[in-house]
Amino acid sequence: MSPRPSLTLELHDTPTALPAAQWNALLAQQSQPTPFMRHEYLAALHESGSATADTGWAPAFLALREGKALRAACPLYLKSHSYGEYVFDWAWADAYQRQGLEYYPKLLVAVPFTPVPGSRLLALDDEARTLLLRGIAQLASDQKMSSAHLLFGDEADRAATARAGWMPRGAVQFHWENRDPPYADFAEFLSSLQREKRKKIQQERRRVAETGVSFSVHVGDAIEAPLWDFFHRCYTRTYREHRSTPYLTRDFFALMASQMAEHWVMFVAHRGGERIAASLIAIDRERGAAYGRYWGALQHVPLLHFEACYYQPLQWCIAQRMGRFEGGAQGEHKMARGLMPVRTHSAHWLAHPRFSSAVADFLEREGAGIDAYVNELEERNPFKAS
Repeated sequence: MSPRPSLTLELHDTPTALPAAQWNALLAQQSQPTPFMRHEYLAALHESGSATADTGWAPAFLALREGKALRAACPLYLKSHSYGEYVFDWAWADAYQRQGLEYYPKLLVAVPFTPVPGSRLLALDDEARTLLLRGIAQLASDQKMSSAHLLFGDEADRAATARAGWMPRGAVQFHWENRDPPYADFAEFLSSLQREKRKKIQQERRRVAETGVSFSVHVGDAIEAPLWDFFHRCYTRTYREHRSTPYLTRDFFALMASQMAEHWVMFVAHRGGERIAASLIAIDRERGAAYGRYWGALQHVPLLHFEACYYQPLQWCIAQRMGRFEGGAQGEHKMARGLMPVRTHSAHWLAHPRFSSAVADFLEREGAGIDAYVNELEERNPFKAS
């Protein structure tokens, strides 16, 4: 595919076909880079068997080159289902099926299993970003696919998809923001909350401590192989207890340990001299951001999830002067713990005109509902009045 003689669009069935240094250099120039868009992370998903054609994530990475220089690129997948996306389109797929039409495979620009907002269309300028979207549309047309989707993009992605006529869709996540000047410690953070919220957190932490649970914190290379083994046991067990299949293999975490160790912090719960649970967050020290990702437990302890996934990470973030902690998808219960609503954005293109029109009507109504929902949430601000 050649939009003009000096530029070439390339399609690759593995992220490893693209040079890591070029990809990461391009990522560093974006407005909202995250560790999850690093070449090492995306390649690890593929090499570990976590995101492959066999698991419904067939890589089809798109790159725009000018000579040998990489001007733009994006992680693109042919999806045979809608699991692991966190932007739900099951109703659209069902509507297609009821009309005797095939919704899958579809094209997806996203980070597998990772609802972290950030740059998706890595590009040097708006022209390059637009050419990526044209390449996606051409691929969808050539393969007679139902649709293409871009999930959790940044503002540049949002503007580019709007220019290309893709339909916007909003959602809400809950993020914690440090104040300026930063909180001195967790106690000072608690003091900023309304009395009933502060007391609830103190009671929850006390109840966990009274069961004899304590925590150790392990950062980067200090997360050694036995700890990764233990964490993976917890992670897979918790998924299976919820009658679900874990997305990430042990090999994926081994690759994270060897290639991206500096981006991980693990909180391990101990009781009676043995490990009983663990949570894992990703960090980007350069941008002062932390991302709540995974957790699991081998024993049930009431309220342990809140301690492991919110209070321990927030306490660490405050001590490290991190500016932001993102709590992941869904869960307005996070507001009571100081995480406030933040809008996220996706964009969607459907090939079938009638379905595209129906989805556009739905998204307009849904958007009005989200506006009302955010307004309602902001009225329940857990912090003291300024």
